[in-house]
Amino acid sequence: MIFSIGTKVRIKHTGDIGKITAQLEHGLLQVLLEDEDMEIPVPIEALERFDANSSVKAKIVSGKQEKKVEVPEAPPIESQYAILKSLGIQMAFEAQNEREGLPEFYTVYLLNDTQSDIIYSVEISYLDAAPLKKNGKLQAVSAQQIGMMYYDNLNDAPIVYLEIWELTTQGTGKQQSIEIKIKPKQFFNKIATAPFLNRPVHLYRLIEKVGIENKIEPQPEDDLKTYTQENATPFKKKKKSSFYQTANVEEFANFPSELDLHVERLASNTSKLSNAEKLRLQLKHFDSYLSKAIRLGVERVFIIHGVGKGKLRDNIASRLLQNPDVKSFKNEYHPRYGWGATEVIF
Repeated sequence: MIFSIGTKVRIKHTGDIGKITAQLEHGLLQVLLEDEDMEIPVPIEALERFDANSSVKAKIVSGKQEKKVEVPEAPPIESQYAILKSLGIQMAFEAQNEREGLPEFYTVYLLNDTQSDIIYSVEISYLDAAPLKKNGKLQAVSAQQIGMMYYDNLNDAPIVYLEIWELTTQGTGKQQSIEIKIKPKQFFNKIATAPFLNRPVHLYRLIEKVGIENKIEPQPEDDLKTYTQENATPFKKKKKSSFYQTANVEEFANFPSELDLHVERLASNTSKLSNAEKLRLQLKHFDSYLSKAIRLGVERVFIIHGVGKGKLRDNIASRLLQNPDVKSFKNEYHPRYGWGATEVIF
């Protein structure tokens, strides 16, 4: 179907009504949404002409609903990729579950296109959704899946904050960090074939060189003025790192963000244990895990206790209430754990 500028259209996936304002690259059209007073790029196949006299479909506000999507673990990435010109540390968003030209979510990868192993900590925060947090070790010339981002999260002003440390034979190097804002217009224009993945993705360059202090050019070309003003201010308040007080950076990076207390995961032979012995075993592992999390300065963890009769959950809650290092905790429904886990915030 051919659309001209000024044509009134409906987005099939969401029911939003808008008007074509420009033709973009890669088969995208720029649409001015009437209700939101904002312009977004939309694939041409995801649009249909809107007739005001026809029945209007109900708008689906799927971005505010909890979804449960199981993302399979990424297989080990093997590549004969040779670095000709390193692009540094990058982040890739690969579209998944595409319907009517629009993806349901994106698989997020962190890419290390350098010859240095790194320790990393990354957070993608949103206005109205839980943040994605991940930390770990990323080897040189490799990629690692770090999580997922829903398509609707693009409207939640995503902010990526990345911290890395180079790993050397002498230990870790100086901390390097960067913060970028993801804007929908630039996001859809950043299509490139990613190193190691060898397929088209939405690709962002984050840190150009590992091991030395550097700042990459600002991502959005039209945001140069803002970038210059922010970095020219001598007393600009920088985001405080949450990792300054960690005792061991590598130990922190490898610390698991969740503890599964199902008894079969804690010991090889539990069939002869009584219920009281099982509970003591679970609480022993919990106490050890919590102490280490506090010592390392971890911000939050999940304790997986299952549902059952709630005895283990209640014992955990009692311990958390008495621990002065615990800021808050909650046992609410979570798309990954259901009702079987307690989130602890320090």
